[in-house]
Amino acid sequence: MANASRQVLWEYWGAELKRHRENAGLTQDMLGEKVFVSGGYIGQFEQAIRRPQLDVAIRIDQVLQTDGFFERTWRKLIDDQRYADYFARVVELEAQATSICEFAPTVIPGLLQTPAYARAVTVTANPFVSDNYVEERVSARIERADIFNRETPPEYWAVLHENTIRTAVGGPATMADQLEHTAKLMRDRTGMVTVIPYSVGAYPSMGGMLTLMEFADAPPTAYTETSFAGMLLDDPAVVKRVQRAYDLIRLAALPPAASLALIESAAEGFRRCASTT
Repeated sequence: MANASRQVLWEYWGAELKRHRENAGLTQDMLGEKVFVSGGYIGQFEQAIRRPQLDVAIRIDQVLQTDGFFERTWRKLIDDQRYADYFARVVELEAQATSICEFAPTVIPGLLQTPAYARAVTVTANPFVSDNYVEERVSARIERADIFNRETPPEYWAVLHENTIRTAVGGPATMADQLEHTAKLMRDRTGMVTVIPYSVGAYPSMGGMLTLMEFADAPPTAYTETSFAGMLLDDPAVVKRVQRAYDLIRLAALPPAASLALIESAAEGFRRCASTT
């Protein structure tokens, strides 16, 4: 489902929420109190600025006595088999973000990946699946980068650990292409990418992948991911802590020019290796 058509359906979801809420004689604050979110969040749901969590949709059905309507439509809108269940909402938010900041300790972030690199990552994680499965997920991952072609693309920052540029995912040729692609995005000023070198040793937030997203008309959101699960965080106090962690991560990285030089040097090394095999 294209982002535009999905957005229209979320707007319908929000309009129905407003209609049922008003028919029940509830203000946004009153409904928010009953479903354990702020009245401001209810307003953002109604305007299709922010997507509710499933448990919130279920509680809305219970309070407004809508016989599961909001849960069923939520599941239909969120369901995209090309993405893991925990990641589908992140893709929706990426398309709305004005700023995206990522930290990648082991794998190049999906928004920067080439098809060959994405294919190698997918096959490595799913060695027994069909070619169709792999290609669907590769297509979905590459499609996400369309946000850089928007009239007003998001401001994009990524901090990579040196692991991500030294590990030959897919072999030397695939890795050389990936790093050259990343360097081109940096030179074109599509995004700002910096690298935490091995020489730093211990670094802040030595865990999994981290993403921070900011929006024009909604509070910031954070997303964290490990090998088998991801978590979307929108509690303001938690997001503030994540933002501080990201600031410390960014301080540990090399400056942009030195990071670009390191990425280009790694690309040249992989290219030479590929030419001799």
